[in-house]
Amino acid sequence: MKRMKKIVNIVLLACLSATMTQAQLKVRDLRVEHNLNPSVVDVTTPRLSWINEAANEKLRGQRQTAYQIVVASSCEKLAKGEYDVWDTGKTCSEESNLIAYGGPELQSAKDYYWQVRTWNQDDKVSAWSPASHWGMGLKNEEWTAQWISAQKDGFEAPLLRKGFTTHKKVQQAKVFICGLGFFELYVNGSRIGEDYLVPNLSNYGKRYDLDKQAIALDGNFRDYRVLYMAYDVTAQLKQGENMLGVMLGNGWYHPDQANASTYGQSCLRCQMMLTYTDGTTEMVLSDGSWKEHTSPILYSGIYRGEQYDANLEVKDWAVPGSSEEGWNNVKVVEGPSGQMTAMTSPADKITETLRPTSIQKTGDKTFEVTFDKEISGWIHFTGLKGHKGETLCADFIHGTQEGLNPYASSLRYTFKDEEKVDYRPSFTWFVFDKVRITGIDNLTEQDLVAEAVNTDVPVTAEFVTSNPLFNRINEIWQRSQLDNMHGCVASDCPHRERLPYTGDGEAACETVILNFDAAPFYQKWIRDMRDSQNRDTGYEPNGAPWAPGCGGGVAWGAAMTLMPWWFYVQYGDQRMLEDSYLNMKEQVRYMLNWITLDGIMFQKKRNYNGDEAYWLNLGDWCPPNGLPRDELVHTFYLWQCADFCARAARVLQQKEEADSYQAMADKVAANFHRYFYNAEEKTYGKGGCNIYALRMGVPEAYRQEVLKTTRHEIMEEAKGHITTGFLGTKYFFETLSENGMHDVAYTVMNKKDFPSYGWWIEQGATTTWEEWSGANSHNHPMFGSGLTWFYRTLAGVNADEAQPGYRHIILRPQLTDLEQVRYSQRTPYGRVLSQITQKDGRREMLVTVPVGSTATLYLPATDVLKEGGKPLEKVQGITQKGQEKGETELELQQGTYRITF
Repeated sequence: MKRMKKIVNIVLLACLSATMTQAQLKVRDLRVEHNLNPSVVDVTTPRLSWINEAANEKLRGQRQTAYQIVVASSCEKLAKGEYDVWDTGKTCSEESNLIAYGGPELQSAKDYYWQVRTWNQDDKVSAWSPASHWGMGLKNEEWTAQWISAQKDGFEAPLLRKGFTTHKKVQQAKVFICGLGFFELYVNGSRIGEDYLVPNLSNYGKRYDLDKQAIALDGNFRDYRVLYMAYDVTAQLKQGENMLGVMLGNGWYHPDQANASTYGQSCLRCQMMLTYTDGTTEMVLSDGSWKEHTSPILYSGIYRGEQYDANLEVKDWAVPGSSEEGWNNVKVVEGPSGQMTAMTSPADKITETLRPTSIQKTGDKTFEVTFDKEISGWIHFTGLKGHKGETLCADFIHGTQEGLNPYASSLRYTFKDEEKVDYRPSFTWFVFDKVRITGIDNLTEQDLVAEAVNTDVPVTAEFVTSNPLFNRINEIWQRSQLDNMHGCVASDCPHRERLPYTGDGEAACETVILNFDAAPFYQKWIRDMRDSQNRDTGYEPNGAPWAPGCGGGVAWGAAMTLMPWWFYVQYGDQRMLEDSYLNMKEQVRYMLNWITLDGIMFQKKRNYNGDEAYWLNLGDWCPPNGLPRDELVHTFYLWQCADFCARAARVLQQKEEADSYQAMADKVAANFHRYFYNAEEKTYGKGGCNIYALRMGVPEAYRQEVLKTTRHEIMEEAKGHITTGFLGTKYFFETLSENGMHDVAYTVMNKKDFPSYGWWIEQGATTTWEEWSGANSHNHPMFGSGLTWFYRTLAGVNADEAQPGYRHIILRPQLTDLEQVRYSQRTPYGRVLSQITQKDGRREMLVTVPVGSTATLYLPATDVLKEGGKPLEKVQGITQKGQEKGETELELQQGTYRITF
């Protein structure tokens, strides 16, 4: 807190010294490697980004023409203008996204403080931005701490601690730490940080049982890594005796269910760096001198929950001078084989707190607590009382599906006295909108709250229409997506399997990045996919990091090729393609092994032991009726992966490879149409087959026939309802609108009877479900795949892959009879807005183009276009390019525009 106040004071001083009278740009939202103030990065040349805003909303045509980045070794020096690390000076450039650090070599474990100011097209300089900072991590060879564990291996949560003495005044104390599977750090009795369920999941190291699982792989992965975190604990230390304490949970490293597979016993690696005011340093390392003790947590598992006995609490266990009774030596262990890597991805945090909507006593010492929506998280008891020795049991109910999930459904707490309890679980989460609590005499609303816990990916978009159903669909999907984000991966369901399925993640990826601040999230998870790829064959498994319960098929592995491209288009980050291009090509190389004599792809992968493996070869999944042919879906994804490799190669200036992959994609497409099109029935098949074909591009010779068949299949045979599984749903709505069937897409999205999103909501859903029928899980975000239609078609906001990261924005709303559609989103250059309103024959579009971007706007052709009541030729910032195919094309510079048409 003291450190943050110091930074705030620096910001105020910087603002006072700036020449603000002429400023037309404001600089904010400084980021390092897509992160706000990251405590640790280990990239040797981190990339810096910021957002320019116009000083007032009336300004138009604002653009950055130069910047100055300054970096100092302390916040005090930054405030004084002593830029002792790096000063770019005034640098002519319009770039504000991902500027590589170019100063002297950055030192390990050091903090750096930086600011930016920019000049606009009139050479007017902005005020300095607010101060920001980042911390550097450690090189692998700089890790000298040992891995340590408790003597006993089990599902308890041991306490580990180390006392140390400071004889001089400490300038800074920083802890670099990895506790597997999860950890909580304490210094002198205080819990450090607001992170939970950390560190994030990774491919920690070698496992030797993967070839013996139900879904068996050889475990020949490309890379292994362990994520460490950094905490500044200067404020918690005192001169003299201090205590460093860690509680370990089993987490993903030692899971309590076989389909996740164990890496070994929970363990700790911790390295504290003490820097004294006289310039000397000292290290406190995890080693054999640490002590361990049992904790009150008798059972800690991500699947089966937590058991806590308050009678076993160790008083002041992380406070210097506390009792040494019961403390034993730790053991030094080998630990995981993965390379130590800084965790530059968001941690799980408490993101929302809910009060009960009702508490009902349903029996003797039995209560049912209800909340207004289903969340992933836990109950925080804040004032509860019980009797010594009595045990509270909390069973978490997943919507209407009580009993579906036999895992992680229970919490047990044994009271030590009759004092008020302040307790939440430490190393697991639950999924619920109801909780049945037994074993206590009384329960009131003041005794507990529900806390939603998920990877911290803030919502950065707004979607609102005059149709409440569309708004609600978006809301329940957002809730489901957040519930499924833990450990900086996306799971299929947060309650049952909890596994990082790549197919589910691939399907919903674009919807996620159009709703959330997800760049750090996907930067990490796509790296997990690279790590999990087979280094010899190129095979990308169905989950990353791999868990042997992950069933899937071709579309799951295709995530390795598709997601880096979508990331690049959204965030303008070419390094993602540079880092992933080899993996993208390797995945395609693997897919080519399954080409048949007819030139289509039909994967029939067997288990590592040679058995047939249905769960390795899926096509689409969970349609309302029948599945499309597996080989059709496989071939579609081979085409798309080859096409994306061609696009990536062009960006990376690999012309020969780009031509080769484009030729491959064209050949696969030709074979697809030749093999799957039934000329007699004028269709590619049921279950969304025509959607896949239209997405690929149906030959003109019979395109109209396919369009007619598709309309009839949906509107007549399916009576205006969805026909696709979760993979086909990704393309369903946008493909219909792009092919002259916008009315069909709207009709399907607007349905409230089975099968539809609306039907789920009519059944009381507060999250999206696994099946259109309501079978199985009631918390699956995968069908969010189709919601990109809201933002890119209804609102019409699209990134231009030729100028990615929204450097150029394509605005092409497809109109309906909705009175209003509004969508805004934070882009790398600032907030873009598209709002269409129409009422009483009057149509208006409100558009915001951020500084650093330009936009092309397409509106229905008309001769009465005006902005602010003026003809367009008299309006600054708009150029009318002409009319074609019933559309008027406008070029927009930065600014906010209100256009009537």
